[in-house]
Amino acid sequence: MRIYQALRSLILTFFRKILFFWVRTDVSGNSSEALGLSPDKPVCYVLQYSSMSSRLVLEQEVLRSGLPGAEESLPVKNGPVHSFFFLYRRIGGLFRTRQTPVPTSQFQALVRYGLENPEKDVQIVPVSLFWGRSPDKEKSLVKLLLSDTWSVAGRLQKFLIIMLHGRSTYVQFNQPLSLQQVIDEYRHSEERANRKLGRLLRTHFRRVRQAVLGPDLSHRRTLVEGLVRTQAVKEAIRETARKDDIPPEKVRAKAYKYADEIAASMSLVTIRFLEVVLAWLWNRIYKGIAINNIRVAKEVAQDNAVVYVPCHRSHIDYLLLSYVLYKNGLMPPHIAAGINLNMPVVGPILRRGGAFFMRRSFKDNPLYATVFNEYMHVMFTRGYSVEYFVEGGRSRTGRMLQPRPGMLAMTVRSFLRNHRKPIVFVPVYVGYEKVMEGRSYLGELRGNKKQKESVFGLAKTARKLGNSFGRVAVNFGEAIPLADVLNDVHPSWREEAYDSEYRPAWLADAVDQLATRVAANINASVAVNPIGMTATVLLGTDRLAMDEGQLIRLMDQYAALLSAFPYADTVTLPEGSGKDWVAYCEDMGLITRQPQKLGDIIALEGSNATLMTYYRNNIQHLFALPSLIASLFENKESLQRDKIVFLASVAYPYLQSELFLKYQPEEVEGVVNQWIDLMLVKGLIFEQDGRICRPEEGTDAMLRLRVLSRFIIQTLERYHIAIGILRKYGSGRISAAELEEQSTLLAERMSILFGLNAPEFFDKTLFRNFIANMQKNGVITTDDDGLLCYTEGLNEVAEDARLVLSVEKRQAIQQVTMLGA
Repeated sequence: MRIYQALRSLILTFFRKILFFWVRTDVSGNSSEALGLSPDKPVCYVLQYSSMSSRLVLEQEVLRSGLPGAEESLPVKNGPVHSFFFLYRRIGGLFRTRQTPVPTSQFQALVRYGLENPEKDVQIVPVSLFWGRSPDKEKSLVKLLLSDTWSVAGRLQKFLIIMLHGRSTYVQFNQPLSLQQVIDEYRHSEERANRKLGRLLRTHFRRVRQAVLGPDLSHRRTLVEGLVRTQAVKEAIRETARKDDIPPEKVRAKAYKYADEIAASMSLVTIRFLEVVLAWLWNRIYKGIAINNIRVAKEVAQDNAVVYVPCHRSHIDYLLLSYVLYKNGLMPPHIAAGINLNMPVVGPILRRGGAFFMRRSFKDNPLYATVFNEYMHVMFTRGYSVEYFVEGGRSRTGRMLQPRPGMLAMTVRSFLRNHRKPIVFVPVYVGYEKVMEGRSYLGELRGNKKQKESVFGLAKTARKLGNSFGRVAVNFGEAIPLADVLNDVHPSWREEAYDSEYRPAWLADAVDQLATRVAANINASVAVNPIGMTATVLLGTDRLAMDEGQLIRLMDQYAALLSAFPYADTVTLPEGSGKDWVAYCEDMGLITRQPQKLGDIIALEGSNATLMTYYRNNIQHLFALPSLIASLFENKESLQRDKIVFLASVAYPYLQSELFLKYQPEEVEGVVNQWIDLMLVKGLIFEQDGRICRPEEGTDAMLRLRVLSRFIIQTLERYHIAIGILRKYGSGRISAAELEEQSTLLAERMSILFGLNAPEFFDKTLFRNFIANMQKNGVITTDDDGLLCYTEGLNEVAEDARLVLSVEKRQAIQQVTMLGA
């Protein structure tokens, strides 16, 4: 018997080595730590269908990873059970009809072992294996032979699949099941215990396959033709033909052209090509890609239609996210791309990589809007994963932009029409240490015209590939089930009937709440990096320069603040210390060092001073509340705790709207008190005679408090500018548009006078948002003539706001607004 086993093992090893002359694998979850395996319990690996090639791949990956061996055996009465088994075996073969797979004898023996030995548990690790990862794009014999799909392959088909796709094989080890926990309730029925374990494993394999391969896809031409035949598009064709007096055939041809212009054409060949190209690109321009919290995407992708909603900082975003998902065993999403990217050469590649193209505006073209809405509805009802940017365009300032409701509203309306397939939003933060378009953003913020995307522009960008852009982080945030948002806004939404045209009165509120949650969850997943920390501290100094030792101490202390009161579990902090971060920024060419006998000085110079505001703005929201508290001591030596909490609560709704802070207004009082307690512990402030006091001037503690206040003070100054101009004109004498324009001009003037290097300081959209929030909060109202009115309460807010302004800045505002002291 031993000789037989040794010979069998030798033969399997020989076959395994032959197989891996050809096969190449990507593997995930292949470590005891990732799987959470207990060293005290035996391990059994389970594959879904019996296959010699799958067994050999499993054994190879177990050996490579140092996991408990797949060749070992468990002691069972009727003979040993290997530490791996197949859930099902196939009946039939090459020349016989293939019948429904049946459970294997090893699977049944394992269940029997568990029933007979209740004190002995076994960790069952499901392992999914994919020979290539292609959606079933065409219902043809050739395509079925050439791709690993939802169907069960026979021996000949499996041989062809391995030959064609063996070099892009994906293996996924998944969290273990406890044998005893699964079969515990069926101790007196082996048959029912078999059924329960089989059902759990079968469901698990189906969910993983759904996440990796995506749902079955129709041929693109069939999809496009199907869109034109939907009831909504037919009605839009009839209405357009009647309104514009055009023959219905011409309008139908136009609708087909729109559908063809929009639809993606995802191709396995293109995805694999892009994987190779992008892997080369990332290794060339980045020093590493950090991926955090990917389990969120893996979990929700198994049972839901997923909408990935990343922040938008660069054209790299969508390439990077698709690459990260694919490398981690998930199907790349269909990506909403602007029609400007549908340029020669590039457009077809993006389309085959999953991009579908959309025009900037649908307003004056109801036929196009209907076709696009129907395309999105098909995506969601068939369970495709989709990606779009709620900000609409790339952020030029490094801050999260105000979400645009268009795509979110389409998603909500589609879900209301058909909610059998749940939709879950997965926010994603993409954090760059050095954004590729950074210099062009500076030009646009200084008034240069935005450059249109073109092949020649891409050629110019290619020249940057010799530069290093540091590291990049892809952080997945807390998922947002769409049904939960609708339950909060309109609990009875499931009881109503919807069609493609129906827009309920509460839809706008639902979209607003969804947009706010998405933006807040993106910001709650921010990756703090050395450049962001260095930028934040240096930009908080008067001359954008600081002694190196002092800079290092301050960065370490502010990082300790973030660690002591984490903003969210999904926020990631940089490795190392302030000393490492300074050296890193110097290596990246973003700061300069001025040697000096008393200690080197680190400074920001030239365009880098403005560029670094971009990276400061990435993480500004993390420091918003402690910085707000610190700013209240700018002109006051002490304050009552209640006064601090009150002033912070008054300012919070505006900061929340601008920076997408996650705390609800009713939570703010408690959070502010927690920050006050922490700042007391850290020595930033102290308590005396029942009042909260700032440190003495000239002390290290006062320097820490003052620099901390500068992290947010420009935002508060901008608010004071708008209030000052409104009070100058008086109640009922200026419109919102005029206030926005006057505020922007004054902010631009102050930016020049005080050498402020923050382009967002005079960003018109931020003033517009602040004015809209004052209206929303009832601080100001609009009369019948469209003029802004206010009460005496605004004057009280203005007086409190003066606490944060320096004397020089108060005088500068007063000179322009002609307000008394």
